[in-house]
Amino acid sequence: MTPHATPALSRAQLKTLALASLGAALEFYDFVIFVFFAATMGALFFPADMPEWLRLVQTFGIFAAGYLARPLGGIVMAHFGDLSGRKRMFMLSILMMAIPTLLMGLLPTYAQAGVLAPILLLLLRIMQGAAIGGEAPGAWVFVSEHVPPRHRTLACGALSAGLCSGILIGSLVARATDAMFDQAEVLAWGWRLPFIVGGVFGLLAMVLRRQLHETPVFTELRARRALAAELPLKTVVRDHAGAVLLAMLLTWLLTAAVVVTLLMMPTLLQGLGVSRADALAGNTLAIFATVLANLAAGWLADRFGPGRVLVLWSASLGAAFWLFYGNALAGAYSPALYVVAGASVGLTALVPALAVGGFPPQVRFSGLSFAYNLAYAIAGGLTPGAVEPGDPRQPGRTDAVHRGDGGARDRARAVPVGPAAAPWRALSGCGWKCTASGQAPIRIHARNRRSGRCRLTAATAAARSASMTCMPTRSPPTRKHWRTGTSGTRIRAGRHQPLSRTPDGRSRHPINEKRAEARFR
Repeated sequence: MTPHATPALSRAQLKTLALASLGAALEFYDFVIFVFFAATMGALFFPADMPEWLRLVQTFGIFAAGYLARPLGGIVMAHFGDLSGRKRMFMLSILMMAIPTLLMGLLPTYAQAGVLAPILLLLLRIMQGAAIGGEAPGAWVFVSEHVPPRHRTLACGALSAGLCSGILIGSLVARATDAMFDQAEVLAWGWRLPFIVGGVFGLLAMVLRRQLHETPVFTELRARRALAAELPLKTVVRDHAGAVLLAMLLTWLLTAAVVVTLLMMPTLLQGLGVSRADALAGNTLAIFATVLANLAAGWLADRFGPGRVLVLWSASLGAAFWLFYGNALAGAYSPALYVVAGASVGLTALVPALAVGGFPPQVRFSGLSFAYNLAYAIAGGLTPGAVEPGDPRQPGRTDAVHRGDGGARDRARAVPVGPAAAPWRALSGCGWKCTASGQAPIRIHARNRRSGRCRLTAATAAARSASMTCMPTRSPPTRKHWRTGTSGTRIRAGRHQPLSRTPDGRSRHPINEKRAEARFR
């Protein structure tokens, strides 16, 4: 493997990369901060008597609206970016992100404005989605055209590191908010601070970008009157279908790496019994490793070629993720392995560099934006549903805790949870019911009828703000997951649960088991 010659970047080029990356970090913080406060937004912007699960569904529906708006916003901004200049759209995207974020922090809640509150929140989220649809592709095109082609991967790596830094800033701000304010203060006014800070960040990033200049590539095209003569997107679809397909495949790889390893992993780990604090701490370290790995991968790709380094980094991601998540499923969560997996996400430096090179300068912005946003909208929607958290049962817990023997034995196993007691996620495994003073019992876990796995229910959020008493209950699997084992047990997926028996010692018929299960719902 022979390294290519890579003369150093000039001071002006380094300044452009630094300002563009900083602006990307601040703008991407504006986009992701919503997800860190999704539960709080659901409690504030929807009726209090709405079921918790429905409130969360509608909240994440508003979050998803931002992704649905990405392709349209990206295509429109890319069209004008190819015809009127990269810098103009670079400035517009951050303005479209900063203003909605600032306004979110000033919105009235449902208690103050009624149904108008979630409608306004939805409109602002759509504006954010349109902005981010043009930001990432436009930023990659902008920095890649400011450096020589041999340094394109390093430039895209620096920009990708800035985008990942936005996720890191959002995680740190969310953790700081949780540490500084109690739940009542966050619900009252504390939730507004991260959004207001994000709006200020966005305006600061816009000021920084004013110091940037139009790319030399676009300036030359305009001077030679060689800009696109027809609709840029039409040219892309007609003449560059192969480049679009390649960019979409690379984007799917990027999406799977970022969404699963960085964004979804804290939730998956908590479903496996890892505490929220440990999961978020590991996630913070993994994102930091991703930031550094983007710079390292970009530098190596400039020396040895992006294709070779992408193969190496992709193999590293597969091996690291398999080892890390396999151990987590087995109950041996390792923050060190999570950091290694996070470093493997550094392939996000290589994907945009390869995708940018597939389109000519006249339609480069439109080609990359169309392929990236379309692939991200598809993969971003399908990936979370395809990745299911494992059974949250912790290793070492006895079957007696999970089976729930009823009566005095259940009451003896009662576990207090809530702000002043044990963390609610300590209730691992299926079959727990919790009761707060003056409220009906709620199920902490439910079993998915298709996969047979335990899942946390939306009602678990109630345990964060109320002291509750929880007891194990009888919660057998569905009939199709049973088979009869030795010594009168029902076995599913290697775990033993007692077979209910009649007073004369005979085993109950499965249909009676289903009736017994229904009585506990």
